[in-house]
Amino acid sequence: MKLKNLTISPEASLRNIGWNWMLGEDTLPYITNEMVVVSETEAEKYFDAANELYEMYIAAAQHVIDNERYAELGIPVNLIELIEESWENDANWHIYGRFDISGGIDGKPIKLIEFNADTATCIPETAVVQWASLKANYLDESQQFNTLYETFVEKFRELHLQNPSFEKTLLISTMKGFPEDETNMQVLGEAAKEAGFKVVFDFIENVEFSANEGIFKQNPENGNFMKYDFWFKLIPWEYIGWDEPELAQMLTEISKNKKAVILNPAYTLLFQSKAILKVLWELYPNHPLLLETSYQSILGKTCVEKVLFGREGANVRIITPSGTTETSTEGEYFEQKTVFQEYTEFIKDTAGNSREAFHYQAGVFFVGEACGLGFRRGGKILDNKAQFCGHLIEG
Repeated sequence: MKLKNLTISPEASLRNIGWNWMLGEDTLPYITNEMVVVSETEAEKYFDAANELYEMYIAAAQHVIDNERYAELGIPVNLIELIEESWENDANWHIYGRFDISGGIDGKPIKLIEFNADTATCIPETAVVQWASLKANYLDESQQFNTLYETFVEKFRELHLQNPSFEKTLLISTMKGFPEDETNMQVLGEAAKEAGFKVVFDFIENVEFSANEGIFKQNPENGNFMKYDFWFKLIPWEYIGWDEPELAQMLTEISKNKKAVILNPAYTLLFQSKAILKVLWELYPNHPLLLETSYQSILGKTCVEKVLFGREGANVRIITPSGTTETSTEGEYFEQKTVFQEYTEFIKDTAGNSREAFHYQAGVFFVGEACGLGFRRGGKILDNKAQFCGHLIEG
C-alpha cells in the first residue's frame, strides 16, 4: 500500500475548531499526518461493495423478522414490537451507518468485517477533517470518495418530503460525558439545518417522553415545552432495551401513535447485532464479500470471536486453528453471547525502523448509498486507540 505524507498537519486545524478530543494521546495523535492512496478503481469497488452489502442486510433482516430469530441475535424482547413496527412503517428511515471492511487495496479482496448501523461515529473525520486536510495542503479536493455531508443534507430533505405531516423540528440527543458523540452529532445537525430543519441538541436525561403526545424538551428561558417531530438518538438501542425498559415501551407507543419519527429506527439493531453475520453466511454462502461466520469456533481456520454488541474492538479474541488464543482485548461486554468469524488479515503498511506495521481497516459510510471512505489503523484488533487516516485518490 502507498501512503502520502501531509506537509501541513491536521492538528492545528483541529485545535482551532476546538476538537481537542481528536488529538489523541500525547504520544499518538488520533488524526494521522498521512493519507492512504487509493486508485479510482479501488474507490469504485468500495462503493459497489457497500451498496451490495446493504441490499444483503435488508434481505437478512427480513429473514430474521419472518422467522422470529430475535433471541438468536440477542435482541431485547421489549424492542421486538418496535423493530417490527419501524420495519413496516415507511416513516422510519435509516439515516446512516458505516461498513467496516478489510482489503480493497493492492488486489486484496474486499471482505465485510461488520456493519455499524445504529450509532456509527467517525462522521467529522470522514466528512470534514480529511477533506480539510486536502484543502490545507493545496491538494485537489475532488480526489476523495467523500460526499458524506452533501448526502446527509439530501437525505434529510427527502426524509421530510416523505413525511409531510410532521413538522421540520429535529432534536438530537447523546449521553453526557462523550465529547466525540457530541461532535459527530454537530455535523449531522448542520446537515439537517441546511435541509431546512430546526435543530436542537440536548442530553437524553433532559428529554421528556409521552406515549400519547410525543417527544419534548423544556425551554430553560421560559419553562415551556417544545415538541419535536423528529428525534435522533446516538444512544445504542440495546442500552435502551436492557437498561431503560420504560423508555423502550414509551418509544414503541410514540412510534405506533405516529407522534414522532425516531432515528435511527429500531430495526437497525438487527443490522448491528454481529449474529446477523451468521445469517448472511447462511443466505449467501461463500459470497466473495463475506467471511464464514458460525456460533462455534471454525474447524481448521483462524477465526475471530466477537460479542454480539461489542464496540471499539472490546472483548475480541483471535483464535488459532488449534484453539489457542493468539491475541485478545478486554472490555465490559464479556457476558454477551459471541460469534466466530473467519479471520482475514487487514492491509498492512511498510513499517519503518521506529514502529511496527499498522493494520488498516476501511470504513465506508452508507446514507441511502455509499458516500464516504476513511481508514482506521492500529494493531491486529482495532480498538479505541486506533487512529483515523484519510485517503487520496490517484490514478
